[in-house]
Parts: sequence; structure tokens; C-alpha cells
Amino acid sequence: MKCAVLNMSKLANLLTETRNTSSTNIDQLSTAEMLQVINAADREIAAAVEREIPNIAKAVDAVVEKMEQGGHLFYIGAGTSGRLGVLDASECPPTFSVAPELVQGIIAGGDYALRNAMERAEDDPAQGAADLQAHGFTAGDVLVGIASSGRTPYVLGAVEYARTLGAITVGLSCVPDSELARASGIAITPAVGPEVLTGSTRMKAGTATKLVLNMISTGVMIRTGLVYGNLMVNLKPTNAKLVDRAQRIIAEATGVDQAAAAALLEKAGSVKTAIVMQKLGLHRAAAEAKLVAAKGRIREALNG
Repeated sequence: MKCAVLNMSKLANLLTETRNTSSTNIDQLSTAEMLQVINAADREIAAAVEREIPNIAKAVDAVVEKMEQGGHLFYIGAGTSGRLGVLDASECPPTFSVAPELVQGIIAGGDYALRNAMERAEDDPAQGAADLQAHGFTAGDVLVGIASSGRTPYVLGAVEYARTLGAITVGLSCVPDSELARASGIAITPAVGPEVLTGSTRMKAGTATKLVLNMISTGVMIRTGLVYGNLMVNLKPTNAKLVDRAQRIIAEATGVDQAAAAALLEKAGSVKTAIVMQKLGLHRAAAEAKLVAAKGRIREALNG
């Protein structure tokens, strides 16, 4: 019992668990006033994330380096943190046309926990390590452990396992100098402060986590050549909507009209090849060779 009291005391002192003085009377406010309090708290999030950009950049560069060597990016977390990791990972294939295994999200309790609360699942560090191992994590991959409190045993167990392999570890939490931050090779800590609802980290901390994960995955995809300008050039035109989008991307990148872009796409077979063909006046085979030499990066293919 004494140990439990000590642990509860430590939890109560975390930044994410402290009481927000701006919202202590939120239940007595009008609906509009209540929402203004929430909105004012939300405005603090972007600044907290901005302060972490140097560390986020380190994480992006580390992931890119490993991916270029055949590695993968893994997210692991429990509860809201786990759901956000799974969400970001699941959006990478449709957005960037990458293989599903390139970015993987793991949540304590498995897929069932995506829709159902399984709070106890986060308390087992051995399970975190086991789940990571079961997903085929290797020393050549990168692990992003996500825990708003920075103390979730499931996540810490996974990070420790990754470290024993010699893998790169990133700890994403919202508590400065947290256990997760200290255990990880790269610490990302957007300290958003107390929640509007005390301890409800699905709010400010969850939003900050979503912003950081967006930055990591998008930054990685840009750096690995899947974006040209701000165009998603790795798009695979597999339905009518995506064919139209692919044509518009080609038109934007090359300056031709959509009819010409449609003809280019038909000849090229892919958005990237179509752009290189048009800009350099090449046939398909030559354009594809240029892209292979440039590791799929359009800008390098055009300048090479």
C-alpha cells in the first residue's frame, strides 16, 4: 500500500496531471464561455510544438537514414497515444503510396483497444517488448514511443527492448525530463501544460502528439522523395478520383493543361515518370532510368 501511495503521489506531480487554474470553474460557464476557455488553452499547443522542432528534425533525419538502409518506422503507445500512432501509420499508405509495413502503429491491447478502453494493458512493460518483437522490429528500425505522461510501463518496456537491440529510439511525451525522455535517444517533449479537464490528456497533449506525428511522417516522406514541391507525386491512380488528382498534379508540376496531363499519365504509367518525361523531353524508359538513378527524387532527376 505504501508503494501505491508513493506512485500516486508521483503521478499527481506530473505536468499533465496538475490542475489548470484557467478552467477551475468551467462547469459554471455558459456554453460559449466554456468553449472559449478550451480554445484559449488550445492556442498554447502550437507554441509548445514549435519549441521542439530541433528534436523533431533529429527524429525525421534519423528515420530517413534508416529507411534508406531498408528500415521501418514504428509507433507504440497505449490509450489515446497508441490510437494516434496507429492513425498516423495507417494514413501513410493512402497518402504516399508506401507499403503498409513501412510505418507501423502498435497499441497496447491490440486492435480491440482502438475502439475499447483497456487501461490495464498499459501497465505491463514485458508486453510492450513482446508486441514490438512480434511485429518484427529490428536494430535497423526506429521506434517512437508515445506516452503523454512519459511513464507508461508498456511503452517503456518497448523502448528498453529497442535499445537492447541497438535501435534508434524516440520518446514523445508532454512532461519535461520524463522517464520516457530519459530512456530514449531522442526526446520530443511539447510541454503543453495542465489540461482543461484535469488529467484528460486526450485534449492538449493528444493534439500536440497528433501535430508531432504529422510532422515526423510528413517530413520523412518529403525527405525520401515522395513529394515534389508540395505535391504528392507518389500517388497511385487506382480509382477515378485519384486519376483526376494525378492528372492535376502533373498539370501543376509541368504547366500543361489537364488533357495533356492525362495523355502524359497514360504514356508514363506514373505521376513521377510523367513529370520527368515532360520537363526533360524524354521517353518513358529514359525518364524511369533518371528516377532510378535519383532514388525516386524528382528534383534530383531533373538536375542530374
